[in-house]
Amino acid sequence: MQTIDKSKPVMVTGATGYVAGWLVKKLLDEGLTVHAMVRDPNNRQKLAHLDAIAASAPGSIKYFAADLLREGAYDEGMQGCELVFHTASPFTSKISDAQRDLVDPALKGTRNVLASVQRTPTVKRVVLTSSCAAIIGDAIDCEAYPNGMGTEAQWNTTSTVEHQAYSYSKTVAEQEAWKLVAGQQRWDLVVINPSLVLGPGLSADASSESFNLFRQLGNGKMKSGVPDFSIGMVDVRDLAIAHYNAGFTPAANGRNIISAENSDFLTLGKILRQHYGAAYPFPQKNLPKFMVWLVAPLVGFKRKMISRNVGHKWQVDNSKGKRELGISYRPMEQTVVEFFQQMIDSGQVKARG
Repeated sequence: MQTIDKSKPVMVTGATGYVAGWLVKKLLDEGLTVHAMVRDPNNRQKLAHLDAIAASAPGSIKYFAADLLREGAYDEGMQGCELVFHTASPFTSKISDAQRDLVDPALKGTRNVLASVQRTPTVKRVVLTSSCAAIIGDAIDCEAYPNGMGTEAQWNTTSTVEHQAYSYSKTVAEQEAWKLVAGQQRWDLVVINPSLVLGPGLSADASSESFNLFRQLGNGKMKSGVPDFSIGMVDVRDLAIAHYNAGFTPAANGRNIISAENSDFLTLGKILRQHYGAAYPFPQKNLPKFMVWLVAPLVGFKRKMISRNVGHKWQVDNSKGKRELGISYRPMEQTVVEFFQQMIDSGQVKARG
């Protein structure tokens, strides 16, 4: 049980990221000093959205150069911090080498940050952004879990570098963190395991895969239908509060599933259609599984991923996060509409002319 002194600086890795941005905003709004770890502190354009928040918030921000793969890169920014939020990890579908592009940055990055924690005597707590992907590799996995749903007790044992590489990267990185915290007594580890993160970004050009999904829902790429993918979803703003509460709730512990609702792609399309009518070519039906399986390689998916996910129920139990971190979730409909509206306002999707 750790009590964090709010007069001390707090470190956030990957501070320009989609999730980290809202966390930084929350910390600044609470009057804290944020040590923001970024690739290039001199790239003012990339930092503009954080500068804008800091300008009107009671807290203050200080930027430090950081590289997930460079040893000692986090030492300077961690000085004087009692609390470290490690959110940095790649989430992209554009990969040519899964080991190099996903697994190495996630695993070595976690090792690197925690090595700095070991060298920094002020640190009392690390909050790590993991994923529900470290619990469930494929939706079919849920069928082997008690009550058909994932809990904090389960681990993803089905993903590999060749199959669901992103899920594998999150799993090995989180397991490494638990291994490293076990060897000492000074600092503790609280892990956040979110499902698919949705909602408006502080910057409309955020690079998360969630933005690609919503662009495709509205730009016609999915107008003929969507695969019957079952997913969990959480609003990025609720997720930021979960991180904050994990840092400053003394009794916070272990893994914490942060997911508002279990849903699917077709439901997203239906919500958007209710609000925007026929102005955009939203999907209105699920595609037959055999058809998705057949065309999978043509659109960059492996058939094994299709067979183990399409038509299978993906479910998690979110009760621990509600109970122990005090999380309440905004309605998913609000999240979906506000997210898509940002796409419209920023010109990323256009109505049928």
